[in-house]
Amino acid sequence: MEQLGDAYGGRRWEGRDPRRVYTGAALCVLGALAVVLGLLVVTTPVGGWLGASDLRAAEKLAGTLGGLGIPAMFLGVVAVLPSSRRENVGVLVGAGLCLVGIALFQVAYPERWTTGAETLAFETAMAYFLGAAVAFWFVFTAMASFRTRNNPQGMVRLELTRQGGSKTVTVSREEYQRYAAAIRSDGGETEEIIRELESRAEE
Repeated sequence: MEQLGDAYGGRRWEGRDPRRVYTGAALCVLGALAVVLGLLVVTTPVGGWLGASDLRAAEKLAGTLGGLGIPAMFLGVVAVLPSSRRENVGVLVGAGLCLVGIALFQVAYPERWTTGAETLAFETAMAYFLGAAVAFWFVFTAMASFRTRNNPQGMVRLELTRQGGSKTVTVSREEYQRYAAAIRSDGGETEEIIRELESRAEE
């Protein structure tokens, strides 16, 4: 289990590219600011300061800012967490679908939103919803796997040292008890257990 000193020290980021962590944090902050600014555009005079003088223009600007902010936060979370390539690609695909929804919103609002012969409100909402759902799913899996790695309930970490090198392997308490009992009995199983643990450490 992760020690308190590791949780609050620099070892948590060992092997990580600091630029990726900082970029992810910046994306989260910018995404949150974009969402807040989008809300302010339609509820305060901020819209007029940004060139959106009438209500429709303010709503369009607010929708765009909020629409960009949410996938930016998703991308930031996955960039900060130690995520797999599959999770990175999944969030990128989801963010791309969100951008498709935002592009449709730019074309549709307000003339082709819910009135007229060819409305695009449904297509816009579905593209954005699908993208947000895909991105959220992969953010969720990245967060779940990160939590599992850092809080392995009922797990024991063993450090194997041989010829000046050390490897760490995580086993369940039941496996640990089985290994300990076999070594204590000295029934000739010690080398076999060591080989098994070394093979698991190399996975």
